[in-house]
Amino acid sequence: MNMHTRRLAGYGGVTLTAGVGGDPHHPPVILMHGAGQTRHSWGKAARDLVKMGLYVISLDLRGHGESDWAPDGDYSLDAFVGDLRAIIATLSDPVALVGASLGGVISLLALGENRELSVSALVLVDVVPHMEKSGVDRVQEFMLGNPQGFATLEEAADAVAHYLPNRPRRADNQGLKKNLRAGADGSLYWHWDPQLLADMRTDAQMEEIVRRMDDAARHISAPTLIVRGKASDVVSPEGVAHLCQLIRHAEYVDVENAGHMVAGDKNDQFNAAVERFLGSVALAAE
Repeated sequence: MNMHTRRLAGYGGVTLTAGVGGDPHHPPVILMHGAGQTRHSWGKAARDLVKMGLYVISLDLRGHGESDWAPDGDYSLDAFVGDLRAIIATLSDPVALVGASLGGVISLLALGENRELSVSALVLVDVVPHMEKSGVDRVQEFMLGNPQGFATLEEAADAVAHYLPNRPRRADNQGLKKNLRAGADGSLYWHWDPQLLADMRTDAQMEEIVRRMDDAARHISAPTLIVRGKASDVVSPEGVAHLCQLIRHAEYVDVENAGHMVAGDKNDQFNAAVERFLGSVALAAE
């Protein structure tokens, strides 16, 4: 199933790029990747969901991939949430939200802080309010690394292999091109706006984010699935248990041999869990 590229109006004049597939009259689902990724991180999940009979919108978040960079440098959570709400406002049917890491934070806040949103289901992928600091620090270190860019595609592949030592390295690096952009100096840079990490969040700001996520989770009534990579260093079993206390109706799935990048580490297992859940809620509500 082919995904078609579309440009969609976000928040504050920012235009977003999305891969869109399926019949627009079918139940919609919005896929949102994590920080530093692009819509291509979902692997074949988007195409599989189209085959299931869903209308799929796979977003590049603002400042990522082919979406606009915020001209005012606004990469606050409120701006990301504003983008999501702008997309939801264009849909006539209740939407399923599937968010990984940052995309999950955005989904949780958008729904939990505005309970009038028409949402059929929520899937949170390796994200909880209380995340492991060491794992979060490792993600940030990767994103802050190599500010000078890469001379070759092979150098970028080396950086990924160092960050994900347990993931088998691909013989062909061509797929990595979707996550890179060519700079004016001829070097290759990750496909996100460097301003994203220009102002690292303070401990006080992180505590406020945790508070907001906790409060939002208490107000989630939509069917919810929490998907954790069993080898994740970002989300612990204790972090999941805490979230399940806040969203008592939530289902929980561990994906064996997957880390924080669940969809990329074990795409087939991830897809099976999400497809089963969305088939039982989003399609059942049609």
